[in-house]
Amino acid sequence: MRKPRDFDGELKALQDKARELKIRKVQQLGELVIATGADALSADELAGGLIVLAETKDAGKREAWAKRGAAFFQSRARRSAPSTDRDTNGTPAQPSGAQPTPSRNGAA
Repeated sequence: MRKPRDFDGELKALQDKARELKIRKVQQLGELVIATGADALSADELAGGLIVLAETKDAGKREAWAKRGAAFFQSRARRSAPSTDRDTNGTPAQPSGAQPTPSRNGAA
């Protein structure tokens, strides 16, 4: 006879994993705010800027912000990666899980 599945145990494990992922996401967002220098903004300014970014439907602006974000991550990788870890064509790989982030300069 087969062993019955422990649905409660599996559900708890999934909930724990979801909680850990949420905590990691919040931590990474905080690190991104600090790395971009946006921690110098007040919470109201930061929230307002993010709302404008989220509401923007202009594909051109969003693409420009994405390019600027990608350049930000590439420049950070270049500064922190030893020369042996760099790409041979001079373009370092984007860190895993890193996504381009819009800059606040194009937000208005």
